[in-house]
Amino acid sequence: MLFFLDIDGVMVPAKSWKSPEFLNDGFPAFSNKASRALQSLISKDDTIILTTSHKSKFSIDKWKSIFKLRGISVDKVKRLPENLNNVSRKEEILNWFNLNAIKEDYIIIDDDKSLNDLPSYIKKKLIQPSPYIGLTEDHSFQAKEIIDQRLLLV
Repeated sequence: MLFFLDIDGVMVPAKSWKSPEFLNDGFPAFSNKASRALQSLISKDDTIILTTSHKSKFSIDKWKSIFKLRGISVDKVKRLPENLNNVSRKEEILNWFNLNAIKEDYIIIDDDKSLNDLPSYIKKKLIQPSPYIGLTEDHSFQAKEIIDQRLLLV
């Protein structure tokens, strides 16, 4: 399964009144709730595809280390191409889908409001946390329902 994952507003809630805590690797700490929720969803065979604006700032190995330091065990990390043309997140994701033949199921976890305009066949697999709260256990239940629906169709 593919998990398209944003970081800001999903793993790191946006709290304008408070600076985020940075860990030793120089990247903000993830909320504990978000880390637990994500870890409950992913397995060893799953792939995280980063959609975050930070996606090109670090190597894939560094991203794996960032996740590991925050209690998330993931072996397969990829990312959308660098957004050199400053297109919306919706356009980034649509471009990826147009360029890649999808052979496995997916879930998009992103707070970006432009994703509300995705085609319905993609949007039905969108989990959209509040940027002020981030990913929660309730979102992981939503994602599991999407996964369970897929299993019923197989």
